[in-house]
Amino acid sequence: MSTLLYRIGRAAYGRPWYFIGAWLVVLGVIVGILVASPPKLSTEIRIDGTPSQSVIDNLAQRLPAAAGGQGIIAFEAPTGERIDTGANLTALTKAIDAVYGAPHVVNAPEEFAAQVASGQATALLQAAAAIAKADAALPPPARAQPTPLLVGGQQVPGVAISPNGQVALFQFEFDKQTYELPASAISHTVNVSEQAVSAQGIRVLPSSAMIAAPALVGPGEIIGLIVAALVLLITLGSVVAAGLPLGTALMGIAVGVGGAFTFSHLVTMQSLTAMLALMVGLAVGIDYSLFIVNRQRRLILDQKLLAHEATGRALGTSGSAVVFAGTTVIIALLALMVVRVQMLTTMAVVAAVTVAIAVIAANTLLPALLGLIGERICSAKTRLKAEQNSVVGGAHRVAHAWSTFLTRHRVLSVVAAVIIAGAVAIPMATMDLGLPAGSSYNKGTPQRASYDVIDSAFGEGYNGPLVVAADSPDGKGISTQNLVNLDRDLSGLPGVAAVQLAGLSPDAATAIFSVTPATGPTDPKTTDLIHVVRDRAAGFEGVQGVTVGVTGFTALAVDISARLAQVLPLYLAVVIGLSLIVLLLVFRSIVVPLKATVGFLLTVFATFGATTAVFQWGWVQGILGLNATSPVLSLLPIVVTGVLYGLAMDYEVFLVSSMKEAHVHGHRGRESVVFGFSLASRVVVAAAIIMTSVFAGFAFNEDPMIKQFGFALAFGILIDAFVVRMTFVPAIMALFGDKAWWLPRWLDRILPNFDIEGDALVRSIAAQQVRENAA
Repeated sequence: MSTLLYRIGRAAYGRPWYFIGAWLVVLGVIVGILVASPPKLSTEIRIDGTPSQSVIDNLAQRLPAAAGGQGIIAFEAPTGERIDTGANLTALTKAIDAVYGAPHVVNAPEEFAAQVASGQATALLQAAAAIAKADAALPPPARAQPTPLLVGGQQVPGVAISPNGQVALFQFEFDKQTYELPASAISHTVNVSEQAVSAQGIRVLPSSAMIAAPALVGPGEIIGLIVAALVLLITLGSVVAAGLPLGTALMGIAVGVGGAFTFSHLVTMQSLTAMLALMVGLAVGIDYSLFIVNRQRRLILDQKLLAHEATGRALGTSGSAVVFAGTTVIIALLALMVVRVQMLTTMAVVAAVTVAIAVIAANTLLPALLGLIGERICSAKTRLKAEQNSVVGGAHRVAHAWSTFLTRHRVLSVVAAVIIAGAVAIPMATMDLGLPAGSSYNKGTPQRASYDVIDSAFGEGYNGPLVVAADSPDGKGISTQNLVNLDRDLSGLPGVAAVQLAGLSPDAATAIFSVTPATGPTDPKTTDLIHVVRDRAAGFEGVQGVTVGVTGFTALAVDISARLAQVLPLYLAVVIGLSLIVLLLVFRSIVVPLKATVGFLLTVFATFGATTAVFQWGWVQGILGLNATSPVLSLLPIVVTGVLYGLAMDYEVFLVSSMKEAHVHGHRGRESVVFGFSLASRVVVAAAIIMTSVFAGFAFNEDPMIKQFGFALAFGILIDAFVVRMTFVPAIMALFGDKAWWLPRWLDRILPNFDIEGDALVRSIAAQQVRENAA
């Protein structure tokens, strides 16, 4: 491996435009495809095989009109005015007619009118009349209830008026799930609503699911990139050298993420998928290039090599480490495929390909760029400073002092690292998983405004109604009396605010009820209600003769969280097992892979604890510009586990490979730990700060999902780099001393030697020089 990369490095340095041209051609093709066919991103989260998704798939067959995505728009009249009288009513009905007439919206009034015009008492009309009669016989509710909108004595389907008359809640169906719709379909319904009511000063408040995803790159992300550039400048000491890792990383993500976008019309791609690939690709792209550039400069300054030769050797050593570090990240990401969730599979493949491209860019494009710069990579001032610090350890005084302290007080250091990580992990015990609702957004955002208006006017549950589907097992149809009984049974469940018959198939074999909980979408009591309905499904079948299923946004969120929590242990076992094998091959040691895994567990538990404390408990939210609490995103534990494991192993590979290199070249015991740490820690710290700044930029994104991912990854990198790798790892290595590199003889004989330290490469080059001198 090291010899191959050495040759690639020298070839790219010597013929830079061949390599740069190839990258530009690939980028040009991708840009051309995207211009001709712009990418299509979705904010929908779908997991096949869950009870909720099964209900949706069944409805798509038996009652297609009810299987599409749901739209919710609230109309709020000015203070002191009613929405259902005078000019406000005229404007409201105009908006409703415009939405029902919009493309991809199921026209409920038209279908209802057709049934009435037929002159026959259809199953739906009979059931609705019977339920209304049963409701009228009940005692009046203790508090005022929403009322249907009446126009000319006729009820307008899907519209409810708040008890105070100021707000109208409009619920309608699309003919497809929202992620399957054209990008303009949802925004069109909002636009025509706003146009219809703007003259009356009525506010139009679409639900969070109907508001377009925020831009992938905003001010926070740009600031994070600027911080990364400043760290590169400080670390490498020149604008030219600092620009190389940044340029290489940007080219890598342009090809990786851009290439993924070209398939977005063939495979459903969530905005979160693109964001994860962007975050990870940018971070590892900068870090991998930084490691190689730093190694090339050290070879020039410390060993007085020419830039051409130094580039080849940098790829043969640090380039090899980059390949294996990237391999651990890719393994951790692709292991997500074992959970057999299509959305996670797409996310894993896109991110893994982006990381692979970052590795390729660091080993091909970067040496070509170094070839364009030549000897200017190290200025005269930098070379002079290196001469002044030629004494061993002179340029690494802080790192030398810290590692010396850790190795002297190794037991105390290990205990302190474990206590710090363990204390931060405590909130993890109360972590609740879910999906973001409107309440998860900051106050002042359109998503939160819609949620708060609906909550205030109707109740929290109206922000996330459940859909209960009832099917006749024999397909002969559900009797009107059984529909009435089912309506009564659902209304009598604890935690139910309202029940409404929302649809019935022409043969009466499938019915759907809209069940409004008394609590919000992310409230544990709503989750309990979903389980109660499902637990009583057998009773419904026995008494009413129907099978019952629950779906809707809230039920989907519950099922997704349960499914991901169920597969997390399997995923952990697979990724840790595979990575242990990779680290065993790389370091040829038993202790190092085990120690790396223990350190990672400290990192991931502390990350989950901090994320719970900030987003669920509401701690220190002001720093992130937050003023809303929410459950931890159900996708976060499994995805962050994979990403953090891969990135943590990056630092492990670069730091411990330096210690092993010192050991191979004659340093023993604690001396090899101190020497290797002193050489590698500065660039590892710089890489950690770069990654943290990149991820932290995404923590300020408007989308709660992206915000949580950005924070979790940024905090995870901080705790891993400074508590685990910079403290725990050197202390543990000092505890074991030379025994850290022990390997059973039988295993030593069968394992291949990948020469990540480049020792065989150095011997080969030295032998070649001897032969050349002899000749």
